[in-house]
Amino acid sequence: MTRYDYVVVGAGAAGCILAGRLTEDPSIRVLLLESGAERRSPLLTVPAAETVLMGNPKYDWCFETDADPTIEGRSVSIPRGRLLGGSNAINGMIFVRGQREDYDDWERLGNPGWSWEGVLPYFRSMERAAEFAGDSRGHAGPISVGAPRDRDELTDAFLDAAAQVGYSRNADYNSGDQEGFGYYQVNHEGGRRSSALGGYLKEARNRPNLTLVTEAHVTRLRFEGTRCTGVSFRHGDTERTVRCGREVIVSAGTVQSPQLLELSGIGSAEVLGEVGVPVVHHLPGVGENFRDHFASRLRWRVRQPITFNERSRGLALAREVGRYARERRGLLSLPIALGYGFVRSTPELTRPDLQFHFAPASYGGGASRRLDTKPGMTLGVYPLRPESKGSIHIRSRNPMTAPSIRPRFLDSERDRATLIEGMRIGRRIVGGPGLEDYRSFELMPGSDVHTDDELLAYARQHGDTSYHPVGTCRMGNDPLAVVDERLRVHGVHGLRVIDASVMPAMVSGNTNAASMMIGEKGAALVLADHKERDRT
Repeated sequence: MTRYDYVVVGAGAAGCILAGRLTEDPSIRVLLLESGAERRSPLLTVPAAETVLMGNPKYDWCFETDADPTIEGRSVSIPRGRLLGGSNAINGMIFVRGQREDYDDWERLGNPGWSWEGVLPYFRSMERAAEFAGDSRGHAGPISVGAPRDRDELTDAFLDAAAQVGYSRNADYNSGDQEGFGYYQVNHEGGRRSSALGGYLKEARNRPNLTLVTEAHVTRLRFEGTRCTGVSFRHGDTERTVRCGREVIVSAGTVQSPQLLELSGIGSAEVLGEVGVPVVHHLPGVGENFRDHFASRLRWRVRQPITFNERSRGLALAREVGRYARERRGLLSLPIALGYGFVRSTPELTRPDLQFHFAPASYGGGASRRLDTKPGMTLGVYPLRPESKGSIHIRSRNPMTAPSIRPRFLDSERDRATLIEGMRIGRRIVGGPGLEDYRSFELMPGSDVHTDDELLAYARQHGDTSYHPVGTCRMGNDPLAVVDERLRVHGVHGLRVIDASVMPAMVSGNTNAASMMIGEKGAALVLADHKERDRT
């Protein structure tokens, strides 16, 4: 039986980075297990393909929440990548680090080394941001970050409209100062997706000290006492068990990392007892602290045929395909959300607590966004740091049964009030003179919706996740923390969790960049501990 130093469970953003960084040391042997398949569709490199990849079970686990009483009992989709590369291979590519204060708060919550100054070196080592100057940005990393390749007439008008009602432009919201409006930064290169799979794992696969197995669904972590010694996984019709000499690193994501811990006996004794899983270690915080960005999306009909809607069908789409093939420009080179805004819901706040996503397109809800046939535009808004918390727990001992996801998206009164104010701010911007020549009428929620209660009812009925789940194996040193500041699972040995599930609180913005940073910093922690053990 081959013996490995490290087994990494999950080849999403963090898992690809871990495999890439750990195998840079030729003496370290790594097994990387990914439950999804390796997909080779050209759509995976096309930025605009987000709309057809999400919701497709070839690429997406297509998780669904339980009925959520805070949004009128609705169940919503929680897209998660089901392929080599994970969600990083199918997402909208928007690159947002978050605010300096987010990470300073992480450190204040009992996580030394996770302040802004503590994580900044890992953001820098990760990114290649040639368009942005300054010491805070990286210029030689594996992930290419830049502005969209093309500007857009309607997005320019939206940004002008925001300026006319008093909001400033921000040349680089990833510098640590986030407030303002502009075009999103995206992880792309030459009009193609720049991913952890291509930036880290592609090179690592040529190294003899990395073994990659896809379509390998890990069913259980193996323990001897409280030491994790390996994993069992299904590969085709075969159940296999592998051992590791150093550590198992779980990087299965916010949904599946707590699921795997619980299936293996790490979690709340009460939760495990309900489904008959023997307790290896009582750790009640596993699966708790689920957070996500819950967005309300406002839509307008547009007077002129200049939106993504009409460019995405018929002869117009054929022209876009031709342009993309020749130049890697045009509609297919762009994410669906182009314009951003980070604003304060009230002037008394010291930093933004709302995020806007402007799309020169109008589309329905759910994981797969189908564009309208007539010209339209959409403005999505959500509270940046939601207080509302839910949970993810196993409902069965069967590892193929999806866990119970109970998000409680609008549980917090503060979140509800902030969301309502964000909708009002969005309406003031779009309803102003800057978009007069473009705006026709409000499609949703509609001009007859005015009061706070009506706006909240609309959000409850039509709001949706922004695909940013975090926190279910959160980092800290209190009784409900799952991992410590070195990402080691409390109470056991030889086991870490390194992915978005360790975030103790939500970052202010899209979570993909922070997830990749966690992979970079997590790899550095593992390597430092590896070298220390070798010395002793």
